[in-house]
Order: sequence, then C-alpha cells, then structure tokens
Amino acid sequence: MSKLDDFCKTEVYVVDTETTGLFGAPKDKVVDIAVCKVTLGDDNVENVYSSVVGHDTGKWNDELKHAWIFENTDMTLDMVNNAPPESKVAEDVLKILKGANVTSFNFQFDFDKFLYREPWSLRNNIVPFRCVMLASKNVCRIPGMYEDYKYPKLSEAYKMIVKGDPAGMKGIQEHRALSDAVMASYILLELHKTDRYC
Repeated sequence: MSKLDDFCKTEVYVVDTETTGLFGAPKDKVVDIAVCKVTLGDDNVENVYSSVVGHDTGKWNDELKHAWIFENTDMTLDMVNNAPPESKVAEDVLKILKGANVTSFNFQFDFDKFLYREPWSLRNNIVPFRCVMLASKNVCRIPGMYEDYKYPKLSEAYKMIVKGDPAGMKGIQEHRALSDAVMASYILLELHKTDRYC
C-alpha cells in the first residue's frame, strides 16, 4: 500500500465546542462539545461523542449567564447545571482522542483557547491536523477588508464547498457542537475529495 493510499484511509476526528465567549479559558467555559470521525477517502461521517458540559452556573457572573450561546440557541443554563461535570466530559474526550489525528473548523480557537488547557489537557495527546477553516479560506475566496480573502464562517464554507446538504442543516446553523462538527466534517470530506485538503 502506498503512502497516498495510507493517507486516503486516514481517520480524522473533527471536534467542535460551544463556549460562553471568545476570550478563552479560564474566563470563558466550554458548555458543549462533540466529536465526529471522518475516514478520508470515504463519504461517511460518524458521530462519536456529544455532551453538554456541566458547570455550577450559580457561581457564574451575569456575563457568563447571559452569554451569546444561551441567548441565541436552544442551550439553557439548566442543561449546563444538569450535565456531566466538566472533569468527566474532559476524561471521556481524552479517551477518544488520545493519539488520534484531530482537527476542527477553527483549531486555534477550540484548542489554543480551550482544549489545550486544563481540565481538557489535549496538548501532546493528539496529532493536530490542518484546520478546516484555514483549508477553506482560499477555496471560498470571500473578499476581506484587510486581506485578499477573509476566513469563512462555518455556514459560509459549508454552503460554498459542500454539494447538497448531507448534514441536513436546511440552511440553518444550529450553533450546537454536534451539528457544527458534522458540518465541518463534510467540508473536510469535500476538500479532500477535490485535493484541497492535505
């Protein structure tokens, strides 16, 4: 089997998080996380893991309690209060991803700001793969204000790159971890099929 054949059957885990803000940990919290598995060379996306991340929101300040995620999606503070604790979810995710090829739509955000930090501690435990958003930038070619092309939003990249609607989004991005991970997975698959993800 050639190296190309090996690459074409490589399994890549696509992670998405939903958080209380953009600053990163410890100020912001991961409140939803999901993992999909993509086998490059196939058209299959497998949902591997999805969980709301538990926190005691009674200890949160008003900024966290009124985060964008709670005002604009179906996620509620009650869901976070009643979810498995962050330490347990982090342990589950580490078991799935340890030693695996891993990416996300915005790797720098998901990992540098959150998942490389405690309690997730995924740095040195995964093999980082090319960021799906970075790979999408020169394919989407959306004019930027300060550069030739801006980084596309997940919904933009999905609409411009993926044929049809295999993720079943019907034009609506739910901004939940699992649905976003599925969208990013199909973008990765299409980029790979057209030799634009390597």
